[in-house]
Amino acid sequence: MLLVSLLLFPFCLTRTAVADTVWHWPLDPPVQVVRGFDPPAQRWLPGHLGVDLAAEPGSPVRAAGTGRVHFAGSVGGTPLVSVAHGDLRTTYLPVESPLARGDPVAAGDPLGVLAASPTHCPHRSCLHWGLLRGGTHLDPLGLLGRGRVRLLPLDPAPHPW
Repeated sequence: MLLVSLLLFPFCLTRTAVADTVWHWPLDPPVQVVRGFDPPAQRWLPGHLGVDLAAEPGSPVRAAGTGRVHFAGSVGGTPLVSVAHGDLRTTYLPVESPLARGDPVAAGDPLGVLAASPTHCPHRSCLHWGLLRGGTHLDPLGLLGRGRVRLLPLDPAPHPW
């Protein structure tokens, strides 16, 4: 029953999505989160659609889970990699990568290295790690069992319309 309620909340991951894959941090330990997931109340409002992890330029960036490279290249001058894991997609930026679309990766495999520029974080170098299901951004820390948990009632009040 809890799984049903989690499916109704777009920022949560279902247990089945997480259980099918072994997930890992995209950086070697120790890992420090410098900015967490903070989705905006509305798509056009300010927020943060991923997590920022402290890292130095040249640090290896690894696949969080098994999948296939969805994109590896530059968007708006920022090098990035995204990996498809079934209906989920993880994103990593700024990452310079030798990989190409369709390349298979296993959890923990190197995707590339953290680029020196452009930087994502204003005061230090960092890796921005994102997670999407379709067009909905999710908290990637949920893959590791570390995201915020929010429960919904099983029988929400009916809509007046």
